[in-house]
Amino acid sequence: MINFNVPPYIGKEQDYITQAIESHKICGDGQFTKKCNAWIEEKTGVSKALLVTSGSTALDMAAILTDVGPGDEVILPSYTFVSTANAFVLRGAELVFVDIRPDTQNIDEKLIEDAITEKTKVIAPVHYAGVGCEMDTIMDIAKRHGLIVVEDTAQGVNAFYKGRALGSMGDYGCYSFHETKNYSMGEGGALLIRDEDNTERAEIIREKGTDRSKFLRGAVDKYTWVDMGSSYLPSEMNAAYLLAQLEEADMINENRLASWNAYYEMLSPLAAEGRIELPVVPEECAHNAHMFYVKTAGIEERTALTAFLKENGIGSAFHYVPLHSAPAGSRFGRFHGEDKYTTNTFERLLRLPMYYGLKQDEVEYVCDKVKEFYGK
Repeated sequence: MINFNVPPYIGKEQDYITQAIESHKICGDGQFTKKCNAWIEEKTGVSKALLVTSGSTALDMAAILTDVGPGDEVILPSYTFVSTANAFVLRGAELVFVDIRPDTQNIDEKLIEDAITEKTKVIAPVHYAGVGCEMDTIMDIAKRHGLIVVEDTAQGVNAFYKGRALGSMGDYGCYSFHETKNYSMGEGGALLIRDEDNTERAEIIREKGTDRSKFLRGAVDKYTWVDMGSSYLPSEMNAAYLLAQLEEADMINENRLASWNAYYEMLSPLAAEGRIELPVVPEECAHNAHMFYVKTAGIEERTALTAFLKENGIGSAFHYVPLHSAPAGSRFGRFHGEDKYTTNTFERLLRLPMYYGLKQDEVEYVCDKVKEFYGK
């Protein structure tokens, strides 16, 4: 059986977890959390990175920091995970979904400006599959209209747009370190803060609304409740697990890219014949091989291919049911413009096995079975 996903593990994780336990500091913000934060800051150039309990809570924190609330609107793609939407729904904002690009599955930057109203406060682009959105255009729109940008970078750790780390260009970036991601702590994430002026409030929100971080730095003689917040700190044991992988991030990245490139090369003949479509990575983007997918002719063909792969011991998965078509999506938002590609992509896209440690012969076997399905 070739699993669809295997959580990354490089071998140092257990030793680091033991060190965390033996330090008698297993709650958040110990040595391992601080090292993970420092790695992210160095890699991305943001003023502050804060490890949190999930990509979802990173988005929740970002939404609080934007001060978005009832009467405000947030522009985002419908082709994304529910966490992108939930963060703003929890603050009382209305969602405005726009269509995606047919090449990258990212929000279509050309459609954003038409969706802006006097109520718009935030743009939330999602970097699908670790391929960057057209951020120069998005940031220009945001600047001209006085909007805040929250990058959902759940899939984009160690990926870049024009040499800049995904998650570092907007006001806030949100990483995920879920077990399905390139680097994992089981459940976890990080909030990236571009501007130093926003750091102190982010620390307060992360510490249950208290200024405990200032107290620990010796800036105040006691800490107290000063703002809204919650408990967003992950345990040191989770951070220890993650640090082992961040220290080998380039090695993990190269391993995944080798599998991605092998898929692309072996399936290119099918794409050339028009039987399937393969991922598109714009020249200005350096992706991280977060996923490899194919696009079939339609939902019936995709369903048949999924079943065929399963019969041959291969795990695969479709992706996001468009949020605007879900019961909560129609309750909390609206789709602006034409749904030309969002639903079409949902019906056609199928993700193939992709994880650190996937063997070359396993990639070859998957490709052989895809070709067999198409009669090649």
